[in-house]
Amino acid sequence: MRVRATVAYRGESFHGFAVNLGVRTIGGDLTEALARCLRQPVELTCAGRTDSGVHAWGQVVSFDAPNDADLLHIRTAVNRMLAPAIAIRALEAVPAGFDARFDAIGRTYRYTVLNRDVPDPFLAATAWHCPQPLDIDAMNAAATAILGEHDFSSFCRRQHTADGTEKSRVRVVKRAGWQPADQDLLRFEVEASSFCHQMVRSITGAMVDIGAGRRPAEDMAAILAAKDRSEVPNLAPPHGLCLWSVSYS
Repeated sequence: MRVRATVAYRGESFHGFAVNLGVRTIGGDLTEALARCLRQPVELTCAGRTDSGVHAWGQVVSFDAPNDADLLHIRTAVNRMLAPAIAIRALEAVPAGFDARFDAIGRTYRYTVLNRDVPDPFLAATAWHCPQPLDIDAMNAAATAILGEHDFSSFCRRQHTADGTEKSRVRVVKRAGWQPADQDLLRFEVEASSFCHQMVRSITGAMVDIGAGRRPAEDMAAILAAKDRSEVPNLAPPHGLCLWSVSYS
C-alpha cells in the first residue's frame, strides 16, 4: 500500500533531507528506520528537499509498505529510533498513485527572526538573531513585490537537469508577509507552488536588509527585475527556516 507520512525534524545535525552516501541526512535516517521496521527496502519521495540546517514541521513523504503493515506500530517504533531530532507526526494509507512531490499544489515556509539586542540560547538553533531594530512595515511593503508569477533568478542558485539543461526559476508566490510573535520574534511566512534553491533564505536576507534601513522597500521590485544573483549578497542562515506545511488538492 502507498503510505503518506507527515514528518517534523530539527535540521542542524543533518546535511539536508536528500539521501547522500557518506553523510547523515534526514532522508537517510528515515529510510533506514522505516526499512528496519518494515523489513524491506524503502524508497522515499518527499515534498521538498530541505537544505543542510533547515528544519521542518510539515514535511510530507510517501513510500510503499506491505498491505498488512500496522501503521500505528510503525510510527511508534520509528519515532523511538529517531527521537528527538526526527518525528513522524502522522502516518496514513493513501491511494496507490499518491506522490508526495508531484501531487503537492503548495508549500509554506516560515522564517523566524529574534529581533532584540540580547540573544536567546534556547532559540539559537531555530531563529536568526538580528540585534538591530527591524521595520516590519517596510518588510511587508517589500513582500508585496514578490506576489504572483515571477522569474526569481535574483533569489535562486542556478540548477541543471541531468542532461545539462538549466532549470527554470519562474515560480508563483501565493502569499508572503511578516508578523510579530512572542518574545521579540518576527515570522516571515511565504507560500508558493514550489521554490527554487535558496529562494526563501535569499528573499528573507533582502527583506532584513530593508527592515534594517540598509536599502528602501522599493528595491525589492528592482532586485526581482534584475534577475541577477549578485543583487542579494545577504543570505539568511539556514537555521531560521522551517518547512511549515504542504498542501494537496
